[in-house]
This record gives sequence, structure tokens and C-alpha cells, in this order.
Amino acid sequence: MRLALYGGTFDPIHHGHLVLARDALEMLKLDRVIFIPTALSPHKLATNPAPSSLRHEMLVAALADEPGFDLDESEIQAPGPSYAIDTVERLRARHPDAHFSYLIGADNLRELHTWRRIDDLRGLVEFVVFGRGAATEEGAAGFQVLPRRIDISATEIRTRVARGESIRYLVPEPVRSLIAAHHLYQDPPHRL
Repeated sequence: MRLALYGGTFDPIHHGHLVLARDALEMLKLDRVIFIPTALSPHKLATNPAPSSLRHEMLVAALADEPGFDLDESEIQAPGPSYAIDTVERLRARHPDAHFSYLIGADNLRELHTWRRIDDLRGLVEFVVFGRGAATEEGAAGFQVLPRRIDISATEIRTRVARGESIRYLVPEPVRSLIAAHHLYQDPPHRL
């Protein structure tokens, strides 16, 4: 079995995440892409993401009826920061014969050496980088790179919501509805 792990805060999940995951599923000939939302990222301790329960709800809505995509809730339910090595070891114990890829954005390459037990992690998974142009090719030596066909970021979405701008077509409609219903990323609330 070929599995890819796709971790992150997903604050919020958007079409860019979904397109990249679908590309990985098809290009790498994977059986499943497992989305792993984190409650608290050790690399984003200074940020204040949307509540984990709402990020989880947005992921459930976005992944509904998506063949080949699964959701692992272990990190979002854990207290404190989550570490990829712990999650990978747990999933490898559950699927000892699987080949694991770990999907990361090109922006994570600069900090990859700081990940907990990175040498052990590199022995357990094959990192696959979602590229962003020529700079990624240079910085991703030794990693498989998948081209990014869609350039949408969660930061852009949060900024647009805060300014009262539309996020239609950037996120799945059920995610947009949840953001509006819970007044996420906005102060004061705007109509989306």
C-alpha cells in the first residue's frame, strides 16, 4: 500500500490543498492521502489559528465524498504541539508494510532540519515537496518535487476575509459557509 501524509494547520483548508493532494494521489500512484490537521504546530507557536474543532469541521466538509482522501484526527485531538515523527511512527505501526510519503510545501524546506528527530523521520518516509518555481528546484535537492499548479494560500484567504473580500472559488463552498457562520478570520464580521 502507498500512503501519503499531508499535515498542517489547514487554517483554512482550501482548493490549493485539495488540488495538490489530488495531484500527489495521481502522480505518485498512491492508494490514499491522509490529511493530518494539527492542534498546535511546533513551528507556529506564535500564531493563533482558528479553534481546532472548527478547522476539523472544515476539513470534514472539504473531504466529504473525496475518493482517496482520509482524515487522521490524532494530532488535532492531542494536547500541546504535535510532531510528525510521533504520528509517522504510530501510522507505521498500524500499516507496517506500507510505503509512506510525507507531503510538504516548498516553504517548509528551510525549517526541515529543525523538525524533531528529522534523521529518523527521513528514514521512515519519503519527503515529497510541492514546488514553487525554479527556487524550489534548487532548494529541494534530494527530494521529489511535484509542481504547484494553483497558487492559493491560507494566509491570503484569512486576509481576504478580514478585508470583507470574497473567498468564493478559493475554498470549497461548505468551508466558505462554515467560515461565514462562525465569523472566522474577521473583526468585525463581514458578509462573505
